[in-house]
Amino acid sequence: MNTLKPLLARNRSWALLKLNSDPHYFEQHLHQQQPHSLWIGCSDSRVPAEVLTGSHPGELFVHRNIANMVDPADDNFMSVLQYALHYLKVHRIVLCGHYGCGGVQAALQLPQMALAEESSALSRRIGLLRDVLGQKIDGAAPKTPDPETLNQLVEANVITQFSRLVKTQPVLEVWRSQRELNIYGCVYELATGHLKTLIEKTAEETV
Repeated sequence: MNTLKPLLARNRSWALLKLNSDPHYFEQHLHQQQPHSLWIGCSDSRVPAEVLTGSHPGELFVHRNIANMVDPADDNFMSVLQYALHYLKVHRIVLCGHYGCGGVQAALQLPQMALAEESSALSRRIGLLRDVLGQKIDGAAPKTPDPETLNQLVEANVITQFSRLVKTQPVLEVWRSQRELNIYGCVYELATGHLKTLIEKTAEETV
Protein backbone atom coordinates (compact mmCIF):
# COMPACT_ATOMS: atom_id res chain seq x y z
CA MET A 1 0.00 0.00 0.00
CA ASN A 2 1.28 3.45 -0.94
CA THR A 3 1.08 5.50 2.26
CA LEU A 4 2.68 8.62 3.65
CA LYS A 5 4.59 6.66 6.28
CA PRO A 6 7.96 6.60 4.45
CA LEU A 7 7.92 10.38 3.98
CA LEU A 8 6.89 10.96 7.58
CA ALA A 9 9.68 8.69 8.80
CA ARG A 10 12.24 10.53 6.70
CA ASN A 11 10.87 13.84 7.98
CA ARG A 12 11.32 12.75 11.60
CA SER A 13 14.85 11.55 10.89
CA TRP A 14 15.73 14.84 9.19
CA ALA A 15 14.28 16.92 12.04
CA LEU A 16 16.14 14.86 14.64
CA LEU A 17 19.40 15.20 12.72
CA LYS A 18 19.02 18.99 12.58
CA LEU A 19 18.19 19.25 16.28
CA ASN A 20 21.15 17.07 17.21
CA SER A 21 23.48 19.41 15.32
CA ASP A 22 21.78 22.60 16.52
CA PRO A 23 19.11 22.56 19.29
CA HIS A 24 17.84 25.97 18.10
CA TYR A 25 17.73 25.12 14.39
CA PHE A 26 13.96 25.47 14.02
CA GLU A 27 13.40 28.20 16.61
CA GLN A 28 15.22 30.86 14.61
CA HIS A 29 12.51 30.97 11.94
CA LEU A 30 9.40 30.65 14.12
CA HIS A 31 8.32 34.28 13.97
CA GLN A 32 9.57 35.60 10.64
CA GLN A 33 11.37 34.72 7.44
CA GLN A 34 14.20 36.70 5.93
CA PRO A 35 15.20 34.97 2.68
CA HIS A 36 18.02 36.51 0.71
CA SER A 37 16.77 35.26 -2.68
CA LEU A 38 13.70 34.53 -4.74
CA TRP A 39 14.09 31.34 -6.75
CA ILE A 40 11.98 30.95 -9.89
CA GLY A 41 12.42 27.43 -11.17
CA CYS A 42 10.86 24.50 -12.97
CA SER A 43 8.50 22.13 -11.15
CA ASP A 44 10.62 19.17 -12.26
CA SER A 45 11.20 16.92 -9.23
CA ARG A 46 14.89 16.57 -10.13
CA VAL A 47 15.56 20.28 -9.61
CA PRO A 48 14.83 21.04 -5.92
CA ALA A 49 16.05 24.56 -5.22
CA GLU A 50 17.04 24.12 -1.57
CA VAL A 51 18.82 20.84 -2.17
CA LEU A 52 20.93 21.83 -5.16
CA THR A 53 21.97 25.15 -3.57
CA GLY A 54 22.62 23.65 -0.13
CA SER A 55 20.20 26.14 1.41
CA HIS A 56 18.57 25.97 4.83
CA PRO A 57 14.97 26.85 5.73
CA GLY A 58 14.50 30.61 5.58
CA GLU A 59 17.07 31.29 2.86
CA LEU A 60 15.03 30.91 -0.33
CA PHE A 61 11.56 32.10 -1.26
CA VAL A 62 10.54 29.70 -4.03
CA HIS A 63 8.16 29.75 -6.98
CA ARG A 64 8.15 26.80 -9.37
CA ASN A 65 6.08 26.08 -12.46
CA ILE A 66 6.38 24.10 -15.66
CA ALA A 67 9.39 25.34 -17.65
CA ASN A 68 10.16 28.17 -15.16
CA MET A 69 7.88 30.59 -16.97
CA VAL A 70 7.46 34.29 -16.24
CA ASP A 71 3.88 35.27 -17.01
CA PRO A 72 2.79 38.81 -16.04
CA ALA A 73 -0.84 37.70 -16.50
CA ASP A 74 -0.47 34.93 -13.90
CA ASP A 75 -1.59 36.19 -10.47
CA ASN A 76 0.11 33.25 -8.78
CA PHE A 77 3.49 34.18 -10.22
CA MET A 78 3.05 37.94 -9.84
CA SER A 79 1.88 37.73 -6.24
CA VAL A 80 4.97 35.69 -5.32
CA LEU A 81 7.21 38.20 -7.09
CA GLN A 82 5.53 41.18 -5.44
CA TYR A 83 5.62 39.61 -1.97
CA ALA A 84 9.29 38.66 -2.32
CA LEU A 85 10.35 42.13 -3.45
CA HIS A 86 8.11 44.47 -1.48
CA TYR A 87 7.57 42.59 1.79
CA LEU A 88 10.48 40.21 2.16
CA LYS A 89 12.82 42.61 0.34
CA VAL A 90 15.00 39.94 -1.22
CA HIS A 91 18.07 41.33 -2.96
CA ARG A 92 18.55 38.53 -5.48
CA ILE A 93 16.34 36.69 -7.97
CA VAL A 94 17.51 33.45 -9.56
CA LEU A 95 15.58 32.30 -12.62
CA CYS A 96 16.63 28.71 -13.21
CA GLY A 97 15.90 26.35 -16.07
CA HIS A 98 17.39 22.90 -16.55
CA TYR A 99 18.63 20.73 -19.36
CA GLY A 100 16.23 17.96 -20.31
CA CYS A 101 13.20 20.12 -19.48
CA GLY A 102 10.00 18.24 -20.34
CA GLY A 103 8.02 21.47 -20.72
CA VAL A 104 10.36 22.82 -23.37
CA GLN A 105 10.39 19.46 -25.15
CA ALA A 106 6.58 19.37 -25.14
CA ALA A 107 6.43 22.88 -26.58
CA LEU A 108 8.74 21.76 -29.37
CA GLN A 109 7.00 18.49 -30.16
CA LEU A 110 3.29 19.20 -29.78
CA PRO A 111 1.67 20.68 -32.91
CA GLN A 112 0.14 24.10 -32.60
CA MET A 113 -3.15 22.77 -34.04
CA ALA A 114 -3.43 20.09 -31.37
CA LEU A 115 -2.72 22.63 -28.64
CA ALA A 116 -5.44 24.94 -29.96
CA GLU A 117 -7.98 22.12 -29.84
CA GLU A 118 -7.19 21.25 -26.23
CA SER A 119 -8.77 23.19 -23.39
CA SER A 120 -6.83 21.81 -20.44
CA ALA A 121 -4.67 23.99 -18.21
CA LEU A 122 -1.61 22.02 -19.27
CA SER A 123 -2.21 22.50 -22.99
CA ARG A 124 -2.79 26.22 -22.48
CA ARG A 125 0.46 26.44 -20.54
CA ILE A 126 2.47 24.64 -23.21
CA GLY A 127 0.80 26.76 -25.87
CA LEU A 128 1.87 29.89 -24.03
CA LEU A 129 5.41 28.57 -23.86
CA ARG A 130 5.37 27.95 -27.62
CA ASP A 131 4.17 31.51 -28.20
CA VAL A 132 6.87 32.95 -25.93
CA LEU A 133 9.65 31.01 -27.64
CA GLY A 134 8.25 31.93 -31.05
CA GLN A 135 10.75 31.64 -33.88
CA LYS A 136 13.15 29.62 -31.74
CA ILE A 137 10.57 26.83 -31.72
CA ASP A 138 9.63 27.29 -35.39
CA GLY A 139 13.27 27.10 -36.44
CA ALA A 140 13.88 23.82 -34.65
CA ALA A 141 10.94 21.50 -34.95
CA PRO A 142 12.05 17.91 -35.38
CA LYS A 143 9.62 15.32 -34.05
CA THR A 144 12.33 13.84 -31.88
CA PRO A 145 14.77 16.64 -30.97
CA ASP A 146 18.38 15.72 -30.42
CA PRO A 147 19.81 16.57 -26.97
CA GLU A 148 21.85 19.50 -28.29
CA THR A 149 18.80 21.12 -29.91
CA LEU A 150 16.77 20.66 -26.76
CA ASN A 151 19.56 22.11 -24.61
CA GLN A 152 19.78 25.15 -26.86
CA LEU A 153 16.04 25.68 -26.51
CA VAL A 154 16.28 25.33 -22.73
CA GLU A 155 18.90 28.09 -22.67
CA ALA A 156 16.82 30.19 -25.06
CA ASN A 157 13.85 29.77 -22.75
CA VAL A 158 15.85 30.95 -19.72
CA ILE A 159 17.03 34.03 -21.60
CA THR A 160 13.52 34.75 -22.91
CA GLN A 161 11.90 34.38 -19.49
CA PHE A 162 14.69 36.54 -18.02
CA SER A 163 13.87 39.32 -20.49
CA ARG A 164 10.23 39.18 -19.39
CA LEU A 165 11.17 39.18 -15.70
CA VAL A 166 13.29 42.33 -15.82
CA LYS A 167 10.38 44.21 -17.42
CA THR A 168 7.81 43.34 -14.75
CA GLN A 169 6.40 46.18 -12.67
CA PRO A 170 7.61 44.94 -9.22
CA VAL A 171 11.19 44.60 -10.51
CA LEU A 172 11.15 48.03 -12.17
CA GLU A 173 9.77 49.63 -9.01
CA VAL A 174 12.61 48.24 -6.91
CA TRP A 175 15.24 49.42 -9.36
CA ARG A 176 13.66 52.88 -9.55
CA SER A 177 13.91 53.10 -5.77
CA GLN A 178 17.63 52.29 -6.14
CA ARG A 179 17.34 49.37 -3.76
CA GLU A 180 19.79 46.56 -4.41
CA LEU A 181 18.36 43.84 -6.63
CA ASN A 182 20.44 41.54 -8.79
CA ILE A 183 18.83 39.09 -11.19
CA TYR A 184 20.44 35.96 -12.64
CA GLY A 185 19.34 33.56 -15.35
CA CYS A 186 20.81 30.11 -14.76
CA VAL A 187 20.57 26.60 -16.10
CA TYR A 188 20.99 23.42 -14.07
CA GLU A 189 22.74 20.38 -15.49
CA LEU A 190 21.15 17.17 -14.27
CA ALA A 191 24.18 15.06 -15.18
CA THR A 192 26.63 17.00 -12.99
CA GLY A 193 24.49 18.82 -10.42
CA HIS A 194 26.07 22.13 -11.46
CA LEU A 195 24.44 25.51 -12.01
CA LYS A 196 25.62 27.73 -14.87
CA THR A 197 24.92 31.44 -15.23
CA LEU A 198 23.67 32.42 -18.68
CA ILE A 199 22.67 36.04 -18.14
CA GLU A 200 22.55 38.57 -15.33
CA LYS A 201 21.51 42.11 -14.57
CA THR A 202 22.72 43.91 -11.47
CA ALA A 203 21.43 46.95 -9.66
CA GLU A 204 24.43 48.98 -10.87
CA GLU A 205 23.42 48.40 -14.51
CA THR A 206 20.03 50.03 -13.94
CA VAL A 207 21.37 53.31 -12.58
